[in-house]
Amino acid sequence: MDTGTYSVRVDLDLWSAVAAAMWGAVAGALVPRAAHRLSVEPGQPWRDRCPDGHPIGGWVGWARCAEGRSYGPGTVLVCAVTALVCAALALATGTRPELGVWLLLAPVGVLLTIVDFRVQRLPDVLTLPLAALALVLLAVVAALPEHAGEWLTALLGALVLGGAYFLLFLINPNGMGFGDVKLALGLGAVLGWYGWPTVVLGTFAGFLFGGLYGLGLVLARRAGRRTAIPFGPFLIAGAFVGLLIGAYAA
Repeated sequence: MDTGTYSVRVDLDLWSAVAAAMWGAVAGALVPRAAHRLSVEPGQPWRDRCPDGHPIGGWVGWARCAEGRSYGPGTVLVCAVTALVCAALALATGTRPELGVWLLLAPVGVLLTIVDFRVQRLPDVLTLPLAALALVLLAVVAALPEHAGEWLTALLGALVLGGAYFLLFLINPNGMGFGDVKLALGLGAVLGWYGWPTVVLGTFAGFLFGGLYGLGLVLARRAGRRTAIPFGPFLIAGAFVGLLIGAYAA
């Protein structure tokens, strides 16, 4: 590759990252409303009113009540995080077609992280469609030129990681929720796209992050050894790190 071609490629990657960050900021602004509605205890109906009692129409839109007050998690912070996540994915993936899949799934990962941190729950309405959508979109990408992954490995990654987490759930139901098992299907598909080393790396990183968080709580005397913590956010963070490295190395 000559110097001119390399310069054009770098410029394309940078513009791709800027566009991805803009997409992430816009998509992130729509997350707080859904996070507020979904952050309820198991068995409870989804919220249909803001904290002031005004009806909420729909799932997608700004998190503002009829009087203009914001509700749910901080919109500015959510937008910033989602934008950074999308920009990092763009920088690692470049202009390959699978980037579109990562950008569509990233806001869902942010939403799941918020909900699990708030109520220690991973709603089926997010985890199961996440897995199905990932596999369907990656099947489309596999038919496009210049992609850098394998759809069959993505499918096997979903099945293997979901099966492994299901086994852990059977062994110790108090240590892992069934929502984590369903989440593993989607994460396995995403990580499996770039091969088994990426699956292993992303999975290991998730357990490492979760373990460090739990250890930190224990050392700070904010939790005991048997205190339940939300595990989904760390599985998602680990998958994010694995995906970045897998995409960059592909």
